[in-house]
Amino acid sequence: MVRGPSVIRMHAMHLVQILLPLRDNEGHPFPREMLDAVRHHLTERFGGVTAHLRAPAAGAWKDDDGGVARDDVVIVEVVADDLDRAWWADYRRGLESRFRQDEILIRATQIERL
Repeated sequence: MVRGPSVIRMHAMHLVQILLPLRDNEGHPFPREMLDAVRHHLTERFGGVTAHLRAPAAGAWKDDDGGVARDDVVIVEVVADDLDRAWWADYRRGLESRFRQDEILIRATQIERL
């Protein structure tokens, strides 16, 4: 008997990535417990989390004085079935307060599981 390809219905999901700084604005490293708390919270809410810790990304941007500011960040990501923008905006504001940042970038990309 020959079987044809099975049809699997796909639904859109979202890869949500959070870029978290490793150091405060004075260059002091954040305690590891701060990142662990983020990972724990996201695991509880979304069922899993991936944190890219071994090779921090190096960010650079122009500051208000025309100089270039630099920061090392880790990327924490989750896969979410639905994208609750209000929840993410509130979560971002909480992270900005805890990490004492003017802005923390959270980005989402629609993905399809293959």
